[in-house]
Amino acid sequence: MTRLAERLRPTIRMRLTLLYTGLFVGTGIVLLGLTYLLVQNNLQRQAEPPDRLFTAGTEAPAGSSRVVAVPGEPSRADVQRVLVAGREDYQRETLNALLTQGGIALGLVGAAGLGFGWLLADRALRPVHAITDTARRVARSHDLTERIAYEGPRDDVKELADTFDTMLGRLARAFDGQRRFVANASHELRTPLAINRTLIDVAVRRPDATDDVKRLGESLLVVNGRHERLIDGLLTLAGTENAVADAAPLDLADVAGHVLEQAGPEARARGVTTDRRLGPAPTSGDPVLVERLVQNLVENAIRHNHDGGGLSVTTRGRDGWAEIAVANTGPVVPGYEVETIFEPFRRLGNDRVRSDRGAGLGLSIVRATATAHGGTVTASPRPGGGLTVTVRLPFRTPAAGDAAPGLKDAARSG
Repeated sequence: MTRLAERLRPTIRMRLTLLYTGLFVGTGIVLLGLTYLLVQNNLQRQAEPPDRLFTAGTEAPAGSSRVVAVPGEPSRADVQRVLVAGREDYQRETLNALLTQGGIALGLVGAAGLGFGWLLADRALRPVHAITDTARRVARSHDLTERIAYEGPRDDVKELADTFDTMLGRLARAFDGQRRFVANASHELRTPLAINRTLIDVAVRRPDATDDVKRLGESLLVVNGRHERLIDGLLTLAGTENAVADAAPLDLADVAGHVLEQAGPEARARGVTTDRRLGPAPTSGDPVLVERLVQNLVENAIRHNHDGGGLSVTTRGRDGWAEIAVANTGPVVPGYEVETIFEPFRRLGNDRVRSDRGAGLGLSIVRATATAHGGTVTASPRPGGGLTVTVRLPFRTPAAGDAAPGLKDAARSG
């Protein structure tokens, strides 16, 4: 009921049009009423008294207002009644004609006012339309350098446009700062961990290294590897929240096939059987990020699965979307916890303490990547246990041979 009321609610352009039309019609009604009163008063003032009139063939003395009766002709009273009736008929017909013709003219003016009001409302809202178009282009292209640059009188619309430009400038500076932070953090955080890994590896390979040193080194390598994956996931999550600048044509079926080949040894080690249903699903995006998206889905389905369980990967194009669905046969997932697994560092139950299944950023990166590509991510628990995660990206009509380059770039980056 509320949605229906919102749909039936007139737009601001329609409200302005009705306002303009109401002003036209209201002014016309006032003018018509004043004209009616003036004409009525004028007719009453111009009406000549009947006793000043004489019948044909009579003559009144100079300065006399008396009517001389003529034998065989109507009396003075009859003449007065006829003249009064004729005057009243004339006044009534004149006023009725004024109302009728004035009403018709008022209707025409109202219709013209409706049309002109619609045009005037459009012209008045043109700066607002420019602001809306600019916001839509910025949202679609993620180009924060574009500005409205409205030139006009210092009014409310000018103030709104300038405020919007100021907001875009601040957002651009904020995103530039975030990109610089990600670039610097990528170097400053990964380099010490890489040095630590090298030093630990050298220490445990020394000939005089004791068994305790080797065991300690192996434990430190595991911890160091977990920290590397955590930092890599955080940087990827921060990067996917920015605009996708390097979009290339690719097919989710090719990307899924490549990722499944890479995840094959881990799946076989846990006895997980894979069911591939890779139909054409052409889309466009950053090959590296899309491959990471599919990789996180597959790795998450393998690691949160029973030994000897199943894994199903399906790609297809449907309803204008390129779709990939990954399902596993893991533990039972309560329906009220489905949304929480997309939050960073969130896992089901007490799985937070386990480090062998990642840092809890896999599905967060999946959602951030899909959102950056204009897509969506949904998850639904399976009746027998496990989860089905479906990612939908904007569908692209495939051209001959255009999916291979994107996949090659993704495979090279992997």
